[in-house]
Amino acid sequence: MSSVLRIALVYPDLLGTYGDRGNALVLEHRARARGIEATIVEVPAGTPLPDSCDIYLLGGGEDAPQVAAAEGLRASRAALTRALDGGAALLAVCAGFQLIGHHYAAAGGRSMEGLALVDLHTVPGPDRIIGEVLVEPDPSTGLPTITGFENHGGRTHLGPGERPLGRVRRGGGNGDGSDGVLHGGIVGTYLHGPVLPRNPALADHLLAHVTGTALGPLDEPVVDRYRAERLSFATLTGSARRRAERRLHRG
Repeated sequence: MSSVLRIALVYPDLLGTYGDRGNALVLEHRARARGIEATIVEVPAGTPLPDSCDIYLLGGGEDAPQVAAAEGLRASRAALTRALDGGAALLAVCAGFQLIGHHYAAAGGRSMEGLALVDLHTVPGPDRIIGEVLVEPDPSTGLPTITGFENHGGRTHLGPGERPLGRVRRGGGNGDGSDGVLHGGIVGTYLHGPVLPRNPALADHLLAHVTGTALGPLDEPVVDRYRAERLSFATLTGSARRRAERRLHRG
């Protein structure tokens, strides 16, 4: 890592569903709060990916943008691989998560080639999975419960040597009781929200990977309250959930 931590927001014009840009803002904020100079590098569609960034962010996208993003990313696979081999990290959300595998199912069931950075593939599911998610990472990761929102039709299958981000306590995730993948510096997940504002420990996990430093917690009561509210909301059922949703809609 150079003296400035460079956060690559990849194809935000294609892969930005559900405010995934917020993941870049959280990483920048949490780095600067610890005295680490950081900057966000936007990489618009059609632009080759630089191999000089420290954290790369792939967000969600609808079917046509995902296909367009896949074409550009395949052309920049070598640069991304060099960065990851050099110690960079990657957060891939929803469509981005599907793109880092061998192949995924596009609209109509057509199989599209992915980046093959991780041993996984995605096939169509019988329906869409929509709603709040709670994921419990393995204790060995040091990560707490992860909360997010999902909206996808794919079912992602990990290869035998891959481990998921965690087990799903509520929601659908990959479709087999797990969500996402943890592979070296790569974190894949179906969770929007965006996921890092909801889960600052996951942001710190990425920062620790690229800085090589164990990061202590930050004193941010607003962030803690937001996270607690989302965790609580995800566990509500029945009439209690409907009342909370009405309060949310009223503001």
